Amino acid sequence: MNLIYRVSLAIFCLLSVTVATAQDNKISIEKIWKQGTYSPEYVQGIVSMSDGIHYTRSVSEGSNQYIVKYAYESGNAVDTLIRSSDYEGVDGNEIQFSSYSFSPNEEKILIATDEESIYRRSSKANFYAIDLNSNEIRPITNFELGKQQLAAFSPTENQVAFVRKNDLFISNLDVRTETRVTDDGKWGEIINGAVDWVYEEEFGFARGFYWSPKGSKIAYYRFDESKVKNFDMLIYDNLYPTTYDFKYPKAGEDNSKVGIMVYDLKKSAKVEIDANAQADQYIPRIKWTQNDDELAIMRLNRHQNHLEFLLANVANPNKHITVKTIYDEKSDTYIEVNDNLIFLNDNKHFLWNSEKDGWNHIYMYDLKGTEVAQLTKGTWEVVEFYGADQNDNKLYFSAAIESPLEREVYSLDYQPVFKTYNKTKSTVVPAKDMRGELTKLTPNGHTNDASFSKSFDYFINFETAADMPYKIALFNSKGRKIRNLETNAALQKKIDQLDISKKEFGTFKTVSNIDLNYWIIKPKNFDPTKAYPAIFMIYGGPGRNTVTDSWDGSNYFWHQMLAQEGYIVISVDPRGTMYRGKDFKHSTYLELGKLETEDMIEAAKFFGNQKYIDQNRLGMMGWSYGGFMTSLAMTKGADYFKMGIAVAPVTNWRYYDSIYTERFMRTPQENAKGYDQNSPINFVNQLNGAYLLIHGSADDNVHYQNTMEMVKALVDADKQFDLFIYPNKNHGIYGGNTRFHLYTKMTNFIKDNL
Repeated sequence: MNLIYRVSLAIFCLLSVTVATAQDNKISIEKIWKQGTYSPEYVQGIVSMSDGIHYTRSVSEGSNQYIVKYAYESGNAVDTLIRSSDYEGVDGNEIQFSSYSFSPNEEKILIATDEESIYRRSSKANFYAIDLNSNEIRPITNFELGKQQLAAFSPTENQVAFVRKNDLFISNLDVRTETRVTDDGKWGEIINGAVDWVYEEEFGFARGFYWSPKGSKIAYYRFDESKVKNFDMLIYDNLYPTTYDFKYPKAGEDNSKVGIMVYDLKKSAKVEIDANAQADQYIPRIKWTQNDDELAIMRLNRHQNHLEFLLANVANPNKHITVKTIYDEKSDTYIEVNDNLIFLNDNKHFLWNSEKDGWNHIYMYDLKGTEVAQLTKGTWEVVEFYGADQNDNKLYFSAAIESPLEREVYSLDYQPVFKTYNKTKSTVVPAKDMRGELTKLTPNGHTNDASFSKSFDYFINFETAADMPYKIALFNSKGRKIRNLETNAALQKKIDQLDISKKEFGTFKTVSNIDLNYWIIKPKNFDPTKAYPAIFMIYGGPGRNTVTDSWDGSNYFWHQMLAQEGYIVISVDPRGTMYRGKDFKHSTYLELGKLETEDMIEAAKFFGNQKYIDQNRLGMMGWSYGGFMTSLAMTKGADYFKMGIAVAPVTNWRYYDSIYTERFMRTPQENAKGYDQNSPINFVNQLNGAYLLIHGSADDNVHYQNTMEMVKALVDADKQFDLFIYPNKNHGIYGGNTRFHLYTKMTNFIKDNL
């Protein structure tokens, strides 16, 4: 081999390595959505056991499934509770299960097989009960009668309640009998023991029955949705498309009439609680106290600005059951409900959180309705209330104290409240800013979320940051880190080797003297003398912030890919978003879209005035509420935005569901101006940029109708635009090659038009 050849070969090898390294540093849509190159590891499926020091997980090895018991402290497996190969189903085949739940004493397990999704939180399946002592498996009912929903053990262990074809049943596992609690269930008319579409979507739950603490009674919802109008969706799956229809109450239209029933197992009697079931109102939650004869009912008026807790004594189901009010809260805007109602074991007090002082905080009341104390206070928000350890008198919650961009986990000793209350007998214990009283359990900033064991001895902390995927670790209740569960070190190494830019956080002030938070990603080889095109990634609606120091999943890499292609990527949280107090969050009341659009125009002006951004090449992309905001930016804000991509957008709030829409807008009959002046469908004549509409044809949430009506308006206004429909895809638009195709289309549209 001569010298020239050897040198040439060396140069070729060096160039090959350099090119390969450059390719490795280049983010692509294929790597994100086809190859899963940047998928983080996660810890999920952990089910705490009653002792609080063990948990279980479902583990698969090939076709074999196991439910394994582990110790929190060590992470070691201590027992295998279920091996799927040990059990046969009614068809003679080895069982395959998709979910499981324990009986209260954890001696039996319910497993769901052949599960089918219904809506976001609901499904139906065939359920088996397995006795861990005898190893016996039995179906909870005759599967030939139809699949079951929401199966749940009684506290007495030997009974399982479930819903089938809109009726509620109770199966006795010992004597193998089945009690039909209701017999009037009918699709599209009467639902017993489950909830209708809009309750599931907007109040966030699917199961509509609850065993009493000792299992002597069962309380359940009864929905009469016969007057709710049908919504029909075409499913393109055959030569002739099929129609899927379901009851969907749009803003201002009829809702279901909701009653609360109680069935007494010993007396085989049921009674309706007098909560005014025929009224135009909501029952967003019911919950038993510590007493088998006392059921609490949350009642919310249709405007959702008057919340009551009603307490019913159901000791005698043969009588007319009346109620008394133990909590009453009103607001000039709206009140949001949650799952944070906790009845303490003393059966004299309950905990609840409210925004009534201007920030979301936790309160204690007695069962007479008297406020005992405001347990947390300050110009900061409780984000998630994890619960109360009543043996140790501790509250556990996350809060956005250090910044609305971050979230920390805290504990608070509430015993001093009892001492002060018992000593002074005062009506309300004076509250103060509690920051100094709190114990911070998570050591870093960033965004933290906890999953506590049932005894609150341990919690698993999920920590993320803007440029850091999940770090998942086990802590004890005092905040001592015990061990790492997942560090995502391999993914972090890939990120560190990529040609990316760090997210920068900042704040700018609008002409209304409002400080708005933002993040920005600049190209890696950023040149401040060059004017770059910029795209805003927007959600902008109530209930979700995008400007947080947290991991953004696959979108993080898409944003970084766009930055590699020479785009600046920005996100802004406008007025109406969270963790900045009630006034900021509720400022958009009755006019969804108005202030948010003004804020995004202010953002366009602010960033457009930066020398490194080309103000003539500003775009926006958003999904759902973000699609609504993008559509407004391209119409009412057309002077500032050249390009917009609206995915599954609301185009007129008249087309969206009653609970969500009216919470913020009241009804169209009451607030026509608020609806009409902030719906992009009414401003299509102002469109002058490149506009891409994308929707799934089987979106049961934000209906395809929104896009079709927008298309009609655009055509009538003689406006050119782009449209893409994903057949049979729901609001998430995913499955198979769909996400790869979707993000390829959006990326190409950005490149072509920005």
